[in-house]
Amino acid sequence: MAVIAAPERAELKQGGDITYLDMVDEAKAIGDSEIQKLFVGSSIFLTGGTGFLGKLLVEKLLRSCPDLKKLYLLARPKKNKEAAKRLQEQFDDVLYDKLRKEQPNFIKKISIIEGDVGQLNLGISNEDRVKIINEVEFIFHGAATVRFDESLKTAVEINVRGTREMFILARACTKLKAMLHISTAYSNCPLKEIKEEFYETHLHGEKLIDLVEHMDEKIINNITPGLLGDFPNTYAYTKSAAEDIVQKYSKGLPVAVMRPSIVIGTAKEPLAGWIDNVYGPTGVVVGAAVGLIHVLNCNPTAVADLVPGDMVVNASIAALWRTARDYTGNHEDAPPVDQPPPVYNYVSSVEQPLTWKNFMKYNEIYGLKVPTKQAVWYYLFYITPSKFLYTLTCFLLHWIPAYIIDAIAVLIGKKPMLKKAYTKIEKFSSVIGYFALREWKFHNSNTQSLFNELNLADKEIFDFNMKALDWRQYFISYIKGVRVYLLKDPMDTIPQAVSKYNKLKCVHYLFCSFIIFVVLRVLWGTLWYCIGQLN
Repeated sequence: MAVIAAPERAELKQGGDITYLDMVDEAKAIGDSEIQKLFVGSSIFLTGGTGFLGKLLVEKLLRSCPDLKKLYLLARPKKNKEAAKRLQEQFDDVLYDKLRKEQPNFIKKISIIEGDVGQLNLGISNEDRVKIINEVEFIFHGAATVRFDESLKTAVEINVRGTREMFILARACTKLKAMLHISTAYSNCPLKEIKEEFYETHLHGEKLIDLVEHMDEKIINNITPGLLGDFPNTYAYTKSAAEDIVQKYSKGLPVAVMRPSIVIGTAKEPLAGWIDNVYGPTGVVVGAAVGLIHVLNCNPTAVADLVPGDMVVNASIAALWRTARDYTGNHEDAPPVDQPPPVYNYVSSVEQPLTWKNFMKYNEIYGLKVPTKQAVWYYLFYITPSKFLYTLTCFLLHWIPAYIIDAIAVLIGKKPMLKKAYTKIEKFSSVIGYFALREWKFHNSNTQSLFNELNLADKEIFDFNMKALDWRQYFISYIKGVRVYLLKDPMDTIPQAVSKYNKLKCVHYLFCSFIIFVVLRVLWGTLWYCIGQLN
């Protein structure tokens, strides 16, 4: 089913003013692109196309590989919207402005495959399945539930069983040249050192699938903590089990595995700073920017392994190219069955390490220059590795103000909201705290080798060289992207935002002065009471 083209918009959406180096002229690249040649006249099947990375991957493939024939996107109906309607709305995003300008008819290359990774056989109709088997040459499997608190049953059905169903389909594809499975660098996070190789799982993927298919969900929920062991959440646990499935079902197929670390906003293309979610550290930045989050339990000297989304996409495309290049004859010239797929750890800690302290410092420096009009309180933020200091600061800066303001809201007939908000923030902070308090030693020689193998044209068009990334320059756009794309606060509101910020600053210090006065008054009264008792 083809997506119907949305009408041209009358004006450019907000966001184009925050870019830097985002108009890379690919025509000036030196020589011909080997990656572009690979996709000429080809058909691609992609899962996860409605997620953050998926949206970037779809845009990049269509824009930088203009001669590809067809892009099949697996999508499921959601919130009473048909899959085609969801995708049509997706392509109206500012993310696709550059693509729309360069290739006005790109939408004609897209076909929707209605299905669901969480279902058996991917929920795909027989007709669509035959189409994929007969036409598809390349597969990107990126669909996954990224919710850390997802129930184990749902996480296994999507992340583990869905991966198995994808490989069953891939093995049936008669023209398959290469397949890329997108995992995570934290799929083996109980380990301190993570190489570009597969690791043994505590419970094999097939057994885990069998468990959730035949056991009552209440029982599964009860035994989940025991199953997770040293894993912090169901996401990392099931991504580890999914890699076990990859090992078993990829035998003899041209497959590669991409493991990105914590993915954040784009570095430069198609828009610098573009992001559409508040997962991980971005949620902390948003919370701090609006004056809701004031403290994070975090080791300031630990490395924050962050990678820009567009560079992850470029690395993924390059990995698929290398896999297809090494195994040119599909099943006849496939990898030996005893040879595991190559693994690419896409991380920043090896070539461009950034500590959590510097991450927050850059956000503070550049964020205070462009404060948001959405702020509800003055910016005040600390990071501490001490659980005691974190809890104490939460009590003083989160919970006390929450109860006071909620009480005032009740008195004036308004709905109390802060207690509920801080309950969610507390849960969010505990999730990210696992990664903010720890540090891993990653290896990425395969990824470095992959970039070095690219010719000059591909190094420019599909750049993913972390060594060349300037974090200072990156965060100038990142913080603006958070403001524009997440807080929906256009850049022309900065004067009003600065005025509001100054007012919040005055209110903050007046409030602090009042609290200090009350505390001193209580202490003074207590002191005189004690003296009186002694006399």
